Amino acid sequence: MLTIKCSKCKNKLFKYRKIGKGKVLVCHKNRIKRMYKMIKELDTYKCSCGNVVGKDEGSYIKMNGHGFTYSGTKE
Repeated sequence: MLTIKCSKCKNKLFKYRKIGKGKVLVCHKNRIKRMYKMIKELDTYKCSCGNVVGKDEGSYIKMNGHGFTYSGTKE
C-alpha cells in the first residue's frame, strides 16, 4: 500500500494499492482505498494547496511526475 503525498506541502492525498514494481505513472481509481485532501476541478486533480497532481482519464488518473511523492511498499 502506497501513501501518495503532495510534493509542495506534504499533505496526504490518498492511499493506493500498487501492483507491480514499475513507476507510479497512472493510478487506477478502483485501487484507491482512501481519499484525504484531493480536489477535482474539471479534468484535473489538485491538492488543497493548488498543486496539480494528475489528470482524469476516465477509469484512471494520469499522474504528474513532479506533483507528488509516495512512501510505502509495492506488491
